[in-house]
Amino acid sequence: MPVEKLPKHIRLAHGNGGRYMRELIDGLFAPRLAALGLDTRVDAAPVEVPAGARMMMTTDGFTVDPLEFPGGNIGSLAIHGTVNDLAVAGAKPLYLTLNAFIEEGIETALLERVVDSLAAAAADAGVSLVAGDTKVLARGECGGIYLATTGLGVVDESLSLGQQHIRPGDRILVSGTVGDHGTAVLLAREEYGLRGDLASDSASVRPITEYLQGYPGLRFMRDPTRGGLATVVLDLARETGFGLALDEAAIPLSEPVSAVCELLGYDPLYLACEGRVVAVMAPDEAEQAVAGLRESGLAGQAAIIGTVGEQKGPVMLTTGLGGQRLIDELEDDPLPRIC
Repeated sequence: MPVEKLPKHIRLAHGNGGRYMRELIDGLFAPRLAALGLDTRVDAAPVEVPAGARMMMTTDGFTVDPLEFPGGNIGSLAIHGTVNDLAVAGAKPLYLTLNAFIEEGIETALLERVVDSLAAAAADAGVSLVAGDTKVLARGECGGIYLATTGLGVVDESLSLGQQHIRPGDRILVSGTVGDHGTAVLLAREEYGLRGDLASDSASVRPITEYLQGYPGLRFMRDPTRGGLATVVLDLARETGFGLALDEAAIPLSEPVSAVCELLGYDPLYLACEGRVVAVMAPDEAEQAVAGLRESGLAGQAAIIGTVGEQKGPVMLTTGLGGQRLIDELEDDPLPRIC
């Protein structure tokens, strides 16, 4: 049977499991996601797993406000966030599942843009989207669109990454400017009378992680999403038992992020990134790795920003004025609903 043209706004009936739901799935999701492997006729999808492979799985949820922002939307953000969680663990992302929670009354055109962006990001990342589910919530019960994802990837048996491999003297790297995503979302909300054209850094970090895996001295990788760079280094200090020393002057910041943070009192080290990698590497390979990232164009503003200490201690930041600042745990959420 031909699919009826969807109305301008999503109705609660589009989640009722009947004709309207079929029209939503067949008319909006299926044509955009079929090329990624999604078969809407089945409840479970078979996947091919390389023989003897070590698999890795991740799951995540996304609730960004606004749903669209410079540099992406909740659709591309969901793909990048899931792919990146696998990539920084050393895995090659293969398969994703998607759950969409849609609020009654949302414009169909907006949902179409989100799914189009999601499909483009998945195709660019080289992953298959093999299963999904759709729910429609009553008006006021959802912030427009919520997405939940699960990702499955494969890890090379010879690769071993983790905090347990970090040693005193190792260098801490970041692949680019920090705080771009959090600041871009803040500006998109047009709060405090501020506007700007800063784009989110939301992107797949697979090319960066695959490059870094070529160095035997790679110890650890993570993407600094909620809680930002500061939360990653605090986790490292707590989990390794070593103190960390950061150099504020070495941490790359864009001018818009610096300006917004200075004006509103935010600390860019706690603002989310969605396309950056924090890595820890052996000291004899760190400079070469950063130079390679820059020269290859994979991460033109990659930088060494700190060193792992010899003894247990806090995370200390040497400021631009030469003073010392203690990096503390994040307590209040400075920017809720950013990823």
